[in-house]
Amino acid sequence: MLTSVIYVIVGLIGLGLGGNLLIKGASRLAQALGISSLIIGLTIVALSTSAPELIVSLDAAINASSDVALGNVIGSNIANIGLVLAIAALISPIALKWNLLRREIIVVVSASLMMLVFALDGEIGQLDGIVLVASFLAYVGFVYRQGQRERADIEPEIVRFEAESSFTAPSHPMIEIGRVLVGLAGLVIGARLLVDGSIAIAREIGVSDLLIGLTLVAVGTSLPELATSFIAAMRKENDIVVGNIVGSNISNIFFILGTVAIVQPISVASASQIIDIPIMIIFALLLIPLALRGVLKGLVAAGFLALYSGYIAFSFLC
Repeated sequence: MLTSVIYVIVGLIGLGLGGNLLIKGASRLAQALGISSLIIGLTIVALSTSAPELIVSLDAAINASSDVALGNVIGSNIANIGLVLAIAALISPIALKWNLLRREIIVVVSASLMMLVFALDGEIGQLDGIVLVASFLAYVGFVYRQGQRERADIEPEIVRFEAESSFTAPSHPMIEIGRVLVGLAGLVIGARLLVDGSIAIAREIGVSDLLIGLTLVAVGTSLPELATSFIAAMRKENDIVVGNIVGSNISNIFFILGTVAIVQPISVASASQIIDIPIMIIFALLLIPLALRGVLKGLVAAGFLALYSGYIAFSFLC
């Protein structure tokens, strides 16, 4: 039991350090190779913060722990809204503007509903995965085209954020390739330790793999989003907080779940079909009244945190 706990702790540290190195290395490498800051912001930085979810889910699925892989995606999406967004809003009020966020909110709700439809037959198969990944590529392409039209407005914000985050400081490409490789190694090793330790603990205390995936693994792989949102909230960068969370949730379903399903079809238990995925959809739908209201702060943010805590408690009790 103690060894498993150590595995989990070391795995979380590996995910955190590896994710940070991967984000910085990938962004600086892209900059050194002359890739535009706009493309970096829309793709590399956004996807890199979701790298732990991808590595952990792939590792779990390949090693016949599809419950952990599925629970990781569902749990991360719930945690991003109920935990990460709520904590960020308690630090500093978060402005959510419907006219600016309606596209992303509609996409994340649609992606969540699509996941439920695909899961109803008890499996998210390879064809489902292809559809999900294709949807992600279509979404990224659309965002890129829209971003080019708005380049004059968006580019200064992306450049300023990257400069403050030290993501794109001048560097030699070979140094950044090394940073990326070390980051990936940290993610892979951290994921392996986290999954092995979590499953061992789950079986030791009689908790299901799915529950561990929904809670411990999900929160652990959401650390990059939590860290990024915490820093952004401290700096009162509302757009970064919201974009990080909503973008991560879209990536988790379309890209990560889709990729994992293509590599290894994911079985879906009835409990996930009637409880966990619908709850994930409810949290996504809550973004609509938030955006219409215009701000998340104080008691409402505390309420989101309470809802998340209630969900975790309910999951362990049932």
